[in-house]
Amino acid sequence: MTTTNPDPTQGVPPARVLVIDDEAQIRRFLDISLRAQGYRVVQAATGQAGLEALVSEGADVVILDIGLPDMEGHEVLAELRQWSQVPVIMLTVRASETEKVRALDNGANDYVTKPFGTQELMARVRALLRSRTVSSDGVLPQFDDGHLHIDLVRREVHLDGTPVALTRKEYALLSLLLRNAGRVVTQPQILQEIWGPTHQEDTHYLRILVGKLRHKLGDSALDSRYLFTEPGVGLRFKG
Repeated sequence: MTTTNPDPTQGVPPARVLVIDDEAQIRRFLDISLRAQGYRVVQAATGQAGLEALVSEGADVVILDIGLPDMEGHEVLAELRQWSQVPVIMLTVRASETEKVRALDNGANDYVTKPFGTQELMARVRALLRSRTVSSDGVLPQFDDGHLHIDLVRREVHLDGTPVALTRKEYALLSLLLRNAGRVVTQPQILQEIWGPTHQEDTHYLRILVGKLRHKLGDSALDSRYLFTEPGVGLRFKG
């Protein structure tokens, strides 16, 4: 079976492409072009609508404009990277190398500058689809041991069937640890991802956050089920 230039309409459900762009003309153009190639298309005109669409409908590739009316594309990318590894193509009129490096450093897989050629963009979409991981929808795995259930797609956490309300930082920490289940995530890595580069020494922030998260998960530092501390190094989620 060949994996070269697969036809998305043959043998498997068509790949779903989420287009997040505030320009109706661009969305319409991409909708026509992508559907002509056999893809399913979901559209969103704002960053928040795009994130909600990704959660509710899923996507195999996201085409994300940097200049959105409610939040920067970089912010959208940072938000979705907390719980999804779906391939992302950044789409923008900003052609500077600095913008490109920023997008790629923040987790984008590719970068296309407007105006762009249709065939080039379609080739980039195909390339990302070929390089997808085993996860068919590009999202991170769930966790369920019959007691704790974590759904990173829907951003839901349940303990014995009861929803657990987490703050944004509590969820970000849990998601980061689950994405690295069985591996130690160092304190500097956690502080960098959750609080940013200016908080590398603020380990007390992390201690407080871990304590709150453990309490909500019914976990204990003395008898851990999920969050294990490696003294002086970092944290590990049950592997």
